[in-house]
Amino acid sequence: MPSPAYASLMRIVSLVPAATEIAFALGAGDDVVAVTHDCDYPEAARALPRVTRSTIAAGTSSRDIDTAVRVAAAAGDSTFHVDAAALADARPDILLGQTLCQVCAVTVSQLPAVMDPSPEIVPLDGDSIAGIFDDIERVGEAIGRAREASRLVTSLRERIERVRERVAGQRRPTVVTLEWLDPLFSAGHWVPEQVAAAGGTEAIGRANARSTEITLDDVVAADPDYVLIVPCGFDAARARAESGVLTADERWSRLRAVREARVFTLDGNAYFSRPGPRVVDGIEQLASLLHDRVGSFS
Repeated sequence: MPSPAYASLMRIVSLVPAATEIAFALGAGDDVVAVTHDCDYPEAARALPRVTRSTIAAGTSSRDIDTAVRVAAAAGDSTFHVDAAALADARPDILLGQTLCQVCAVTVSQLPAVMDPSPEIVPLDGDSIAGIFDDIERVGEAIGRAREASRLVTSLRERIERVRERVAGQRRPTVVTLEWLDPLFSAGHWVPEQVAAAGGTEAIGRANARSTEITLDDVVAADPDYVLIVPCGFDAARARAESGVLTADERWSRLRAVREARVFTLDGNAYFSRPGPRVVDGIEQLASLLHDRVGSFS
């Protein structure tokens, strides 16, 4: 049976791509009336009005993005901004926002001090896989789809457990996951958990902690079995285009993973940097990469 709140159409505005994906995954796509400039999944989200903007132009290099973010932060500002007029036009009943990262998206602290009518603000703050699942259930409660959220989380947990069962007993290769390329950052938050669930061991990044700036010397010292290139906000094609900064450095060729062709460029934007349901797709992808014998999970 559907949740009772279906009867009254609500107006949901998402201020973070992961929240958009969660709302659609819970079957509330028709209630989503506006999203961020970065929302690109599912396809239906692309057609919705935008209520945020970025001061960074499309195609800006990794180094220049990093510089712009640091300059804005030093000035107490952000490279992401709310379009107050567009937000007012959207007339939200529910605002899905985030408090985790000022670099990746608008935060709830950037919302106008007064909105009329005043919407319910639902903050997403998961920095772990369990936290992501909590966020899914929090969104479900807020939009009247608690049962759908519970079913989705159960399904996601079951998929992770299937991966763990299939990689159990196999050697756990070491992995360095790169979340940014210029400068280099190792992945944090839930990504080391994704690696662990897929049967690997993250050699530098720490679970449930922020990503950390590192050097190529750090990667060489770790000399992992695999290097995964998953820059935040970049798809695989963009990540490959940006990876020249690594391959041009003579230290890169010292890595065993490079010599043995175990460097993989993946869609970080879809499967690793967004704290939503598709992190489980990322776990399944990693398991297939790290363990040839487990096969595909599709």
